[in-house]
Amino acid sequence: MKYAWIERHSRQWPVSVACQALGVSPSGYHNRKARDVDPDRPRRRISNDALLVHIRAVHAESKGEYGWPRVWKKLLAQGIRVSKDRVQRLMKLHGIKARTKRRFKATTDSKHNLPVAPNLLQRDFSPAKPDQVWTTDITYLWTDEGWLYLTVILDLFSRQVVGWSLKPHMRTELVSDALRMAWFRRRPEAGLIVHSDRGSQYCSAEFQDLLKSYGMRSSMSRRANCWDNAPTESLWGSLKQARIHGQRFATRREAMDEVIDWLSFYNHGRLHSTLNYVSPMQFEQNWHAAQRKQAA
Repeated sequence: MKYAWIERHSRQWPVSVACQALGVSPSGYHNRKARDVDPDRPRRRISNDALLVHIRAVHAESKGEYGWPRVWKKLLAQGIRVSKDRVQRLMKLHGIKARTKRRFKATTDSKHNLPVAPNLLQRDFSPAKPDQVWTTDITYLWTDEGWLYLTVILDLFSRQVVGWSLKPHMRTELVSDALRMAWFRRRPEAGLIVHSDRGSQYCSAEFQDLLKSYGMRSSMSRRANCWDNAPTESLWGSLKQARIHGQRFATRREAMDEVIDWLSFYNHGRLHSTLNYVSPMQFEQNWHAAQRKQAA
């Protein structure tokens, strides 16, 4: 077997060279080796070369989004026991780092005479269970074909994106379509709070009527106060840091594909610091499992 041959000749040939010659990945070899270790014997310290392979794999999987804290947490989740200081030191030594954050402008148009809902959320970003509070906002992306606008519906409990919409305009249809998607996917009980800014799209009769038809309650941030909707603002920062900044999109379709790909990664795989470094969907699955166990 290839892995066994590499193990027998590891003192004669570097692991990376042997893996390349046999057409296997170094990470696969080290994972197999870790599984074969006798649990009653003390574990051998993983070499810097092997650890660097794992670090690069995790960093590449996140497409450069992860800094050392998330890389370290991901390694622990994979069963690789290593100190955070060592991961941080190796990443710094080899120039492996998260993409730099950049500022971006708001898209809110709150200069209107439409009715404004009260702030029901009051910065309470920790609901007790899923589908109690959703937040929403609009951001933008530039392409060679012009602007592309994105809105999401974020479940505050798990920070999962439960609805989204991408369009070349900022009309009310943009936010209404995202809400419809979220409702069809989740079918929440009546009384759910949907928190937004005071943008004209959210204050419009069309959007407010849609909320009422679903039995939802409207909540809005104070004027010019992004902190009242901080979780959604944080999502925009993560998206733009990870996938948008430094890229040029020739078409809106290219930008849409990139955004949809990232939203899937965000929901299913991205380690969220607020959720003790598990993904939004894993966090919600763990909660449901705990509820079933408690009810049994």
